[in-house]
Amino acid sequence: MATTKDLRRTRIKRAIRAKIAGSAERPRLTVYRSNTAVYAQLVDDQAGKTLFSATSYKKDKVNNNIEAAKAVGKAIADKAKAAGITKVVFDRNGYLYHGRIKSLAEGAREGGLQF
Repeated sequence: MATTKDLRRTRIKRAIRAKIAGSAERPRLTVYRSNTAVYAQLVDDQAGKTLFSATSYKKDKVNNNIEAAKAVGKAIADKAKAAGITKVVFDRNGYLYHGRIKSLAEGAREGGLQF
């Protein structure tokens, strides 16, 4: 049993990553949230490369709410669609599918990504 939130998230994260992997045709959409911003990346695990990234980070401003997360989801979807990618694998990175993570996923779906 995990003693802290970080250890719990790490355990869940390892379990998720053992089951999913991204490829060039279907990259992994991974999410990270901090106290100040939300980040998203499309990763090709076979090549070990990040294809695209998007963030809500703005210097000297906390931009970490549900609307900002939805905008990040739409931004990453636009970049992926421009490259011809429509299907991804969603990696919530051990976070609960709620709030900012859910909003980012909905924004990516509205942008045209399928997962």
